[in-house]
Amino acid sequence: MKQRELGKTGLALTRIGLGTWAIGGAGWQYAWGPQDDKDSVSTIQHALDLGINWIDTAPAYGLGHSEEIVGRAVAGRRDRVIIATKCGRLWEQGATTIFARLKAESVRAEIEASLRRLNTDYIDLYQVHWPDPDPDIEEGWGVIANAVREGKIRHAGVSNFTVAQIERIKAIHPVASLQPPYSMLRRGVEKEILPYCGANGIGIVCYSPLQMGLLTGAFSKERVASLPHDDLRGRNPFFAEPALSRNLELVERLGPIAARRGRSVGELAIAWVLRTPEVTAAIVGGRRPHQVDELVGAGDWDLSKEDLASIDALLAEREAKG
Repeated sequence: MKQRELGKTGLALTRIGLGTWAIGGAGWQYAWGPQDDKDSVSTIQHALDLGINWIDTAPAYGLGHSEEIVGRAVAGRRDRVIIATKCGRLWEQGATTIFARLKAESVRAEIEASLRRLNTDYIDLYQVHWPDPDPDIEEGWGVIANAVREGKIRHAGVSNFTVAQIERIKAIHPVASLQPPYSMLRRGVEKEILPYCGANGIGIVCYSPLQMGLLTGAFSKERVASLPHDDLRGRNPFFAEPALSRNLELVERLGPIAARRGRSVGELAIAWVLRTPEVTAAIVGGRRPHQVDELVGAGDWDLSKEDLASIDALLAEREAKG
């Protein structure tokens, strides 16, 4: 698969990375429903076998469980895998909800806990998950900078930050990357974030390019209605009316564009976010090996001018309708 350098880090990321939010399993605040750990390990190993060279995870995903699964899955080939994880979301023992904290002592503890769960001596990319609490981002970032100097972290990045927040912390330590949401349905980064990161050599690894699966073409109103009660998508506004009907209509109209290239709508949606040079790579979630098979081809697909024009026309029409 094609690779791009992450900002100025020297890390060459495949254009698709495997996201592990959903493999955290059930029983916590933002779960995607039940998940079999054997499927999770198989999915990660299959993605690596197909050429994906990096994995994105976080302590919050499954309250530590996702990191443990990643550590188990990469055992024996850690030196060939780039691991990205995060900090800033904590939970009380026995609780299912998470809360925000970026105080120095908590970030130090999170780094050590992630190293232990991942069964590794270093983390390739360590990110502040959310800029929350906002007054504490400098304090948390300073701890991460020290961990880079200690060799526990190779590169430090942020997730969900604004330009103003990046400006506040960059004097403490360089910001290697930003992880924002970006998809055909969520384009807020285009106005300010993409130009800023491009001009400042900050890599972008976007999450939710498939908008939590909506842009795969696998959803219908009936399937949305049948989501398990503990699947957070059932509470997400993109999956609720009136947005749901508009989103499903877009997917249906994207189908012929993908089909004329022998591709899936999901591959089309991923390739679309990768069309801009500011985006280093896209994070694509997978819960079972076959899901990776269905999407991995997007990493080597450069959309033609004709395809881009067709998509732009659809998105412009959608925007005009409001």
